[in-house]
Amino acid sequence: MVLCSRKHIFVCFNCFRFCFSHCLSLCSGNCHSNCYYGWDLKRSRKWNFDQRGEYLEKVRELDTIVFDKTGTLTKGKGEVTDIIEIRGLKQSENSKLKILQIAASLEKNSEHPLAKAIVEKAEKENLRLFEVKDFEAIPGKGVKGKIEGEEVLLGNRRLIKSDLGIELEKQGKTVMLISIEGKVKGAIGVADVPKEGAKEAIEELKEMGLEIWMITGDNQQTAKAVGKQLGIERILAEVLPKDKEKEIRKLQAQGKVVGAVGDGINDAPMLAAADIGIAMGAGTDVAKETGGIILVKDDIRDVVKAIKLSRATFSKIRQNLFLAFIYNVLAIPIAAGLFYRWLGFLLRPEIAALAMILSDISVIGNSLLLRKYKF
Repeated sequence: MVLCSRKHIFVCFNCFRFCFSHCLSLCSGNCHSNCYYGWDLKRSRKWNFDQRGEYLEKVRELDTIVFDKTGTLTKGKGEVTDIIEIRGLKQSENSKLKILQIAASLEKNSEHPLAKAIVEKAEKENLRLFEVKDFEAIPGKGVKGKIEGEEVLLGNRRLIKSDLGIELEKQGKTVMLISIEGKVKGAIGVADVPKEGAKEAIEELKEMGLEIWMITGDNQQTAKAVGKQLGIERILAEVLPKDKEKEIRKLQAQGKVVGAVGDGINDAPMLAAADIGIAMGAGTDVAKETGGIILVKDDIRDVVKAIKLSRATFSKIRQNLFLAFIYNVLAIPIAAGLFYRWLGFLLRPEIAALAMILSDISVIGNSLLLRKYKF
């Protein structure tokens, strides 16, 4: 057995005390510096969107965004621009008003933006609306009901087969056809203009490397016309509300990280299926509940801000981790006296503690720079 002398014990104790006192001064400040990494996440609440914690990290991973058309890319407050009347009614202003009167009667209880446009037009013309019996909404197609004992249908070409109003669709307008007792009687053209800043937002998202899609229940011609106005080439048209979720799944099956943006009840399944669902602030409560991120303002440009903020925040986190670890990697060996024997240099505890404070200040200061970030 080898016994240590008192001298050896004294030397070992002094070495331990030397290393411990210097290393402890380094560790004292490091335990709380990580708190500053989470500070940047709170910054997002001061922008024009709200978010639910964990979604901010996922936003930066998006490579594909699918936008609903009506109410998201467009204002969703259409205006009746054309009324076409055929068969059975005289070609006059009164016959066109009759078509409008019938359409508004069917749409008076609908929350769809285009339906509201028709009702508002009828109200401006001071038209009395008919009582509708046996009303039924047909998802993705239109509505039907009985007016004065006659069965009336109002909807798109999936509901009513007719070429009436095709020229209007080429202009980007939505055409609602009217059929009475199985005969096409007319059509109403509704124009829904793109939102302010929508085209610029799409262009910026493309520059950021994102793949942009537009999904809509409108026919191909109308969808392509609107897509052309906004600079969107990838279009999913004539998609029923219940099928929007399937289209999202198809994109995900291709390995894409998909974000979906919408505002209506019809968009809820799509938002829930996407990796990130983004609900517009002016949308329905159902859409907001299923959206991982809620844009407080009804501004499509906030989608760009959300992605930029997410990327900037995590860039700061990586920088802060570097600032915290590089100090310890360099300073701990010096403070522990690793090079003292050869260089005669070490960090005194008080100097090491001061350096640790300066390290924390650099982390905090770097995080605060995010407030100056221009989106």
